[in-house]
Amino acid sequence: MNTPTPPSPAARPLPARALHALSEFFRLEAAGGILLIVAAALALVAANSPLEEAYEAFRSLPVQVRIGGLDIAKPLLLWINDGLMAVFFLLVALEIKREMLSGQLAGREQLVLPLVCALAGVAVPALIFTALNHDNGDAMRGWAVPTATDIAFALGVLALLGSRVPVGMKLLLSTIAVIDDLIAIVIIALFYSHGLSVTALAWAAAALALMALLNRRGVTALTPYLLLGVVLWVCVLKSGVHATLAGVATGLMIPHVNTRNAIDDAVEHSPLEHLEHALHPWVAYLILPVFAFANAGLVLGGLQLGDVTAALPLGVLLGLVVGKPIGIVGVALAMRGLGWARFPAGMDTRAMLGLGLLCGIGFTMSLFIASLAYRDPHYYEQAVLGILGASVAAALVGYAWLRAVLPARATQG
Repeated sequence: MNTPTPPSPAARPLPARALHALSEFFRLEAAGGILLIVAAALALVAANSPLEEAYEAFRSLPVQVRIGGLDIAKPLLLWINDGLMAVFFLLVALEIKREMLSGQLAGREQLVLPLVCALAGVAVPALIFTALNHDNGDAMRGWAVPTATDIAFALGVLALLGSRVPVGMKLLLSTIAVIDDLIAIVIIALFYSHGLSVTALAWAAAALALMALLNRRGVTALTPYLLLGVVLWVCVLKSGVHATLAGVATGLMIPHVNTRNAIDDAVEHSPLEHLEHALHPWVAYLILPVFAFANAGLVLGGLQLGDVTAALPLGVLLGLVVGKPIGIVGVALAMRGLGWARFPAGMDTRAMLGLGLLCGIGFTMSLFIASLAYRDPHYYEQAVLGILGASVAAALVGYAWLRAVLPARATQG
């Protein structure tokens, strides 16, 4: 007796409100992805031109904030990576919470395919990187660099294909990338924290407890949560846990009271949806491009073949370009063969392979994890080399493959 195959994301018709929300999400992410590419290109130009000195001065510009006994002094690069990226992670947490409560991660039948694909898409690249770098303890600090997918960059490439791309492919890619981000958050918390301060952690716990109390008392105004979020960020920054995790914790504390997830209905917005809707353009159009510009400036002068084929950049490149599609497509085919899931409407094996290739674009999160993993500039530059090479290769190969295999007049329904 055959068990009915559960529907996968986009296998069922979506309500008009959900379609509107998704189209707005994809529009923002795709446009932001194009800006991300431009910002990375500008960083490479600046770092390999007479502007190099000005570029380095921009990144190392000292910025200090002092309020009473509180003193935070960092170069601008770290304010971007610790401060602006905390806002990015706040948005990621809002998206994850909304998806888990009322979206594509709310039901088992919707979650099973992207969850398993995301897990395999993290594990296989990490194994490839480990196979090439297991004998170098310093290099192995970056084992997680090739594990995440850059949703904005990938959707930007899909946008270039226009109407060829079925909405189910965009939805599946986005869901895999969201789960990737969740896994990356756990990895950062577990493996990239150091020198923990018990006092600072206690204050951070107190800020979280106050947010939880606000939740229990039914407070839906955003201001107290955001003020406590700033306090939490300072405490986490001083605790030795990476400061961006304060953004994650704050996002998970924002109330989401509307189970219908009606982003386009001003009357029915939940506090979470209000904040997500407000932050998304700032993150897509400003924060991520600024992060890319500040972190992608690799000096290419004197680059030799041996630098490209060294174990660290090769592990990152192969992990993303080869490991991602092997993991994602392999388990997707296995699950379909076992009758545990089916592909979204409009997708076949060839389209799934194209999706797996695009998931090899690990730009933003890979750069971020590399900045946490490697304090030695030599190792960091090697990781950036692998990330940039992998992102360009995955984007070009994925685009060419999907352009060849997707019907020229695929519908969006």
